[in-house]
Amino acid sequence: MRITISGPPGSGKTTACSKLSEKLGVEAVVFGKIFRELAAEKHLTLVELGALAEKDPSIDKMIDSRLVETARANENIILESRLSAYMLHRNGIPAFKIYLDASPEVRVARIGIREGDTLEHAMSETVDRQKSEAKRYKMYYDIDIEDLSIYDLVINTDDLDPDQVLETILEAVGA
Repeated sequence: MRITISGPPGSGKTTACSKLSEKLGVEAVVFGKIFRELAAEKHLTLVELGALAEKDPSIDKMIDSRLVETARANENIILESRLSAYMLHRNGIPAFKIYLDASPEVRVARIGIREGDTLEHAMSETVDRQKSEAKRYKMYYDIDIEDLSIYDLVINTDDLDPDQVLETILEAVGA
């Protein structure tokens, strides 16, 4: 079974993805990691690469086409990306689509801890990243990232630990 996991920064996507991969014994591909690696290669922050991507659609198109190719080539895979559900839906590739969310305060706290950042800096960077992503997704794909109607499961992770998120997903996918 193909599973997509999407959501805003700090919602718990990557943690859920790795726990689910381990539990199901299925490969997981984290496309945010590709974006981070590209930023590092170019010696840019994520915000800076996002700003560059607003002017250069080839950055997003490369990542998103790789996502679709990976999905087509693998019937049993977990794909973590902000647009994974939309890309598979638009390309007629069946998948169970999951959206993880959390309040801005919880997400920023998680990001600050993960990045070793102050809350203020994490908040500023997170807001900038989200604005850039929403702008690019609308501009390049006419996708409203706030539209959750294509998801099979939406989980608010504010008051859940990673194991509770995993159990909720496993229950929903029948595993």
